[in-house]
Parts: sequence; structure tokens; C-alpha cells
Amino acid sequence: MQNPAGMDRRAIPVALVVTAAAADGAGAHGLAFYALLLAVPAAAIVALDAFGALLEGGQDHLQALLWAMVLALIVVGAAARAPAVAEGAVPGPARSALLACLGIFCVQAFVSLASELRER
Repeated sequence: MQNPAGMDRRAIPVALVVTAAAADGAGAHGLAFYALLLAVPAAAIVALDAFGALLEGGQDHLQALLWAMVLALIVVGAAARAPAVAEGAVPGPARSALLACLGIFCVQAFVSLASELRER
């Protein structure tokens, strides 16, 4: 069973990405950009934590890979948005990266749920 502090740490980038998606839906593209910008270091911490757990002998390879993918997608999404912040537009690659992050979060939730059900 994982510790609650690690769970809290993983919730931060998820919340920031969901905030960015909600801000995009409301037309507040500047807020979405800054939420993604804040999500970069948060996702980096979680990805490094997952990789560190692997180096210490952990068996959760899939979660480490998924967090690395999330980090890369957040960086790409924020970088693609940066030039368009003043225009109030969302470039296609930025929107795709955000949707891919949300999809990966769904995969992570499903994998975690399956793992918990398997343990019981």
C-alpha cells in the first residue's frame, strides 16, 4: 500500500491539468497556460519520485512510464501555448497534449483500481 503523502503529491499535477482543461473550456486560455506552467515542476517531482522508486527496487514500471509521458506532454502543451497566450488562442498540438494527459490519467486510475482489486 502506498503512503498518503505520495498520493497527495500525485494529485497536484492532476488537479492542475484538469484546471487547465476546465479553463480552456471556459475560454480562459491564459489561465490554462499558467496552470500547465505550474504543472511542469509538479509532474517532474512525481515522475522523478516514480523513477526513484523503480531504482530502489519497486515493481511499478507502468506508472513510472506513464508519469514520464505526462511530464513530456505537459511540457509540450505549455510550450505550444506560450506564443499564443496573448492572442487568446489554443494551438492544435497544445490541445492534443492536454487531452492526451487526461487520457493517461484515466489509464493510471484504471491500472491503480485493477491493482487494488487484485490485492483483495
